[in-house]
Amino acid sequence: MQLVSAFSPPQTVPAVPAAAPKTNLWILNSWRDLILYVGTPLLLIPMFALAQARWSAQDIYVFVAAFGAMGHHLPGMIRAYGDRALFERFRWRFIFAPIFLVAVCIAFTWWGLKGIILAVFFWGVWHGMMQTYGFCRIYDAKLGSFAPLTRRLDLATCAVWFATAVLLSSERMTDTLETYYASGGPYIAPWFLHGAQQVMLFGAITVSVLFIVNFSWMWARGKRPNPVKLALLVTSIGFWWFCNNGVTNILAGIALFEVFHDVQYLSLVWIYNRNRVEKDSSIGGFMRFIFRRSGSLVGLYIGLVFAYGALGYFNERLQVDTIKRALTGVVAASGLLHFYYDGFIWKVRERSTRESLGLTGGVEAAGAKTFMPSWLLHGFKWVAIFVIPLGALWIGQTRGPAPEAERNGWVVADLPTGATQRFDYAGSLAKAGRHDEAIQQYQIGLGFDPNDGTAHYSLATLLLSKSKVDEAAGHIEQSLRLDPHNGEFRSNYAYLLESLGRKNEAVGHYEAATRLSPKSAKVRYNYAMFLAREGKLDQAIVEFQEAVRNKPDYADAECDLATALYQKGDLESAKTHFLETVRLDPKRATAYNNLGTVYFRQGHISQAITQFNEALRVQPQFQAAVQNLQRASEEASRLQAGGSTPP
Repeated sequence: MQLVSAFSPPQTVPAVPAAAPKTNLWILNSWRDLILYVGTPLLLIPMFALAQARWSAQDIYVFVAAFGAMGHHLPGMIRAYGDRALFERFRWRFIFAPIFLVAVCIAFTWWGLKGIILAVFFWGVWHGMMQTYGFCRIYDAKLGSFAPLTRRLDLATCAVWFATAVLLSSERMTDTLETYYASGGPYIAPWFLHGAQQVMLFGAITVSVLFIVNFSWMWARGKRPNPVKLALLVTSIGFWWFCNNGVTNILAGIALFEVFHDVQYLSLVWIYNRNRVEKDSSIGGFMRFIFRRSGSLVGLYIGLVFAYGALGYFNERLQVDTIKRALTGVVAASGLLHFYYDGFIWKVRERSTRESLGLTGGVEAAGAKTFMPSWLLHGFKWVAIFVIPLGALWIGQTRGPAPEAERNGWVVADLPTGATQRFDYAGSLAKAGRHDEAIQQYQIGLGFDPNDGTAHYSLATLLLSKSKVDEAAGHIEQSLRLDPHNGEFRSNYAYLLESLGRKNEAVGHYEAATRLSPKSAKVRYNYAMFLAREGKLDQAIVEFQEAVRNKPDYADAECDLATALYQKGDLESAKTHFLETVRLDPKRATAYNNLGTVYFRQGHISQAITQFNEALRVQPQFQAAVQNLQRASEEASRLQAGGSTPP
């Protein structure tokens, strides 16, 4: 060791080297980022597996879609209308966009126009993709990586893989094409769709190779992109692919990714707004209160998110059709506003956004010079990507789409591999009376998914209508094995047993079905018909009344209830229910004929003749109505000749 004293000759002592600033790869820290942003899918998959053991995919989807999907719109709204500087900057967008979107969405949902569903779907996929891209840019900004080529490749990688996952998903494309064709969209030839799928897959692979080459090149030059970004892309894109193509039920897949998206979004927005409140004294009011540094306010923040989402949950449970349509429009508008606002209020390239996220470096994005004012350019974008496509779908649906069976046939031609589209096509064929074709489609669909209990049940129902009892038995028994607590399946099985002459067994299953599904009008009706066939009219009437109470527009139940009351001699009540039947189903000739019989029994001959004529107008070769009309006409002639009314 060299000693230096006051008496030593002057010497140059080397300066202690300054410690290089420690590189921070993370937004929060390693374990929080892994839980909230990067590794979240690894936690969600086992959680959802446990949830599905208790709740159906439909129930999970409804809950997540309301409290998650809609609830997470609130924080962006708070910033849009609570940040004065931001509101002043985009004042006219924040004023006119809600008015425009709420009006459009309510109009579409009010008239049952499905184009808005496609708009929300495509914009939602874009929004999810852009959130992943935004996290890529944040992680690169942590290392000061702002290379334009890297940024473009990040965007291209996210965009092409998100689009490819949807395009190659049989379930997603089935829903999309069904909505598109129901909106009056023209037929898409299978060769075109399959070609687009191949092109997108090739493009995704090509962009991925370019991304890896650029990543390696930047790393070798010392301008390293953030390796956490690479992990984020792998987990996010892989999870998106899994949710669209790897899950058994697409509703569960949508819910899975939605939770991932919401966790990322809500945590990052909390961090951003808290930093914004602490650094900007101009922020005041509710926004400053809710985003203070306080653990208890995190709970309030989440509670407000759930409260806003409750509007969506309430809408799912609403029974009043007119209010439900309007509220559905409001929910759709909330989603579109969220997608729209997030497209410009969280731009990482802007200095104020980076500062509130704790990022440094980069340059403020200068306004690009254009040949027209920015507001006019913005308006043209809206017209091109929203107004024109939505208007075309509006016109297409109002002019009248193709019949449902034909539309679903197009979907099967476009997507021949998969169960869902086959089952949908089979259902529409059955409604059109093309039972043999429907049976064939159900059988093909079950080849893709043999564990769909509803498809087995529907196929069994069709086979029973064709008197193929033995074949139907196998499918109805399989549906019960797959879903033993389904009342409608058990009710249909009871009818099968009755058809086989096993009435003692059938009784137990009919009664069990009513216990399992007491609010099912179909279950109550089936049991009532069994009781009526057994001559137990009093019990049958009670079950018919329950069926009508559970489904007020159930014409079959109204008609058979009226028949049972007629057989009991309660003509006035029978007349009331026959009148309701013809109101619900003006094409039901038997109801007119039976109503005429009631009037005849009551001595109202002219009204009876009117009803018999109505029956023949609907069904000219209806022999029972012909005979009744002849008898009523003879009676009317006899009365005019001075005869007495028969008892």
